[in-house]
Amino acid sequence: MEAHTEVLIVGAGPAGLATAACLTQINIPYVIVEREDCSASLWRNRAYDRLKLHLAKEFCELPHMSYPVDAPTYIPKDQFVKYLENYIECFDIRPKFQTAIKSCSYDEGRKCWFSLARDMTTSMVLRYTARFLVVASGENSAEYIPIIHGLHGFAGEVIHSSRYKSGASYSGKNVLTVECGNSGMEIAYDLASHGANTSIVIHNPVHVVTKEIIRLGMILVQHKPMDVVDDLLVRLSNFIFGDLSRHGIVRPKVGPLLLKEKTGRSAVIDVGAVTLIKNGTIKVHGDISKIKDNIVEFEGRKESAFDAIVFATGYKSMANSWLKNGESMLNDDGLPKQKFPNHWKGANGLYCAGLAKRGLAGIAIDAKNITNDILSSYHPQI
Repeated sequence: MEAHTEVLIVGAGPAGLATAACLTQINIPYVIVEREDCSASLWRNRAYDRLKLHLAKEFCELPHMSYPVDAPTYIPKDQFVKYLENYIECFDIRPKFQTAIKSCSYDEGRKCWFSLARDMTTSMVLRYTARFLVVASGENSAEYIPIIHGLHGFAGEVIHSSRYKSGASYSGKNVLTVECGNSGMEIAYDLASHGANTSIVIHNPVHVVTKEIIRLGMILVQHKPMDVVDDLLVRLSNFIFGDLSRHGIVRPKVGPLLLKEKTGRSAVIDVGAVTLIKNGTIKVHGDISKIKDNIVEFEGRKESAFDAIVFATGYKSMANSWLKNGESMLNDDGLPKQKFPNHWKGANGLYCAGLAKRGLAGIAIDAKNITNDILSSYHPQI
């Protein structure tokens, strides 16, 4: 089967849906394909039960649709999924599910993107041609677990955070959470709250803040210089949490907003883990040196036995596995070469949405920029 469309959107997560909605608003035809059997599969199937959006709802809206007026300030996972379902219905977005893009390349002669896909239910080969291509397959396409000596021989359970749901099944067990981003700290808290003997690996400097502090910062930075706001946020955080360095948590020298701006690394919004770290309920370890049977050795030759390890070590983009002419936009890791806000556009009608580590607010900006750029060169055939 072969089909032509003006815009091919790869991925039906929030970034793909936002782009589709913006295109709908200006009547530009598109096709949106998704390899999973549902939209926003990360949120539906690979998120832990207690997850809420870490930022206030005003920073997490997709274009052209607000949250209901009675929605809580910090949206729970299930309510966010419902918001996306309403979004799909509102803009009549109809993703082609279980459609996996196998290759996508630019045809210089025909001046279009030529894509080969497979219908995963029928194994039928599908061919799409499009003037514009939007890579919205996500920063979180595939789970990432680092290479650790002895990990494959670990005698206990090893899972990635994408498969973690609740600490209920780990009560009484010794569990190690690897990495201390928002997911790692929240999973460690959830494990400890369910009675697991919980440890966490913290080996990089990290900002720990409250949700109120980061919300204040995001409001103030619209009116004040970032370094001034960062200084205030650090002072407030130090006042609330005290010196955490003696508990194994060291703050970066760069402020939380500037760190996000430069590296994409977010501050950790505390949900209660810091208190449990301070009182020793959650034990902090440095880097893992090696693993043997159920024994994990950390830097300094300190050893502990564990029944399970949860890797909250993030994800990686898989865009380069199918995009064959993306060098103008993406690096070898499948992420934008250019820094925000100039990351979203490549050559020959190539775009990316949701790859700048800017969360839902960044997705909304990407979708609007892409749509406006397509509109500027769009000449419908009559």
